Amino acid sequence: RSCFFWSGFEPVVIENVLEGDELRTDIESVEAKIKALGAENILCVHSTTSCFAPRVPDRLEELAVICANYDIPHIVNNAYGVQSSKCMHLIQQGARVGRIDAFVQSLDKNFMVPVGGAIIAGFNESFIQEISKMYPGRASASPSLDVLITLLSLGASGYKQLLKERKEMFSYLSSELKKLADNHNERLLDTPHNPISLAMSLKNLDENNDAAVTQLGSMLFTRQVSGARVVPCGSVQTVNNYTFKGFMSHTNDYPCAYLNAASAIGIKKQDVDVFLKRLDKCLKASRKEAKKEKSVNEISNSNTGTEQLEDQKIQ
Repeated sequence: RSCFFWSGFEPVVIENVLEGDELRTDIESVEAKIKALGAENILCVHSTTSCFAPRVPDRLEELAVICANYDIPHIVNNAYGVQSSKCMHLIQQGARVGRIDAFVQSLDKNFMVPVGGAIIAGFNESFIQEISKMYPGRASASPSLDVLITLLSLGASGYKQLLKERKEMFSYLSSELKKLADNHNERLLDTPHNPISLAMSLKNLDENNDAAVTQLGSMLFTRQVSGARVVPCGSVQTVNNYTFKGFMSHTNDYPCAYLNAASAIGIKKQDVDVFLKRLDKCLKASRKEAKKEKSVNEISNSNTGTEQLEDQKIQ
């Protein structure tokens, strides 16, 4: 994040490792980098629980043990994690066996309020109080008011019911997306450790052509499907002088382009059904467009070859 650069720190990025379809934490590389840099030179280890498939939650228990052994602070990005019992369990276990200083979660992603605001939590009350004292007191009170009204209107039972429904909808989305993928000769990637996000391969689109893949995302967005995320192969992006190959895919070289879909709190069965119906239409349209473009290119190449042959005869 930019705040690291503004504070004069240098982020050290550790590449994930591919295990089956899943991208998982490379524990050995993390510890090796700590030894190489020296624990005293490291501000903190920054891990994450909630992320887009095929990346799955980091190995929090192992990371927490490493942080405890080397006396390094450990901050967890728990953006979507409150709505997932699995993510919260990982944090609880990490704190039990090792060190987790704080975990941060978004209000909008977990409590269905407008964007803006987050909850910082931890296992040491005095540490959280120290963070609270750093707040300058000049930001808007709207996020606090929004979440208060929402929680009062839902009540504990209402919120727990939403959590239960989200988990049920994740299973439904997974099974239905797998059927859709099979119908289009694609594959639902096997990411059992990710409790919120799913990914479907896009091999039948021209994955060597970023435009062909990203066009699918554009088609979905114009049909009011804003949550889906299309990731091409080999996209490169530079952020603060750091060049990320395979940008958005959490790794330099993921084997295929893919589409993300997530089951977040508040999702209903009709939302899943509408999404799948629109995705099915977009995939059919994309395939039809790809075939049309391929035919045009073949005709163009054929005409070019004929012209070259005629030129040779004239010469």
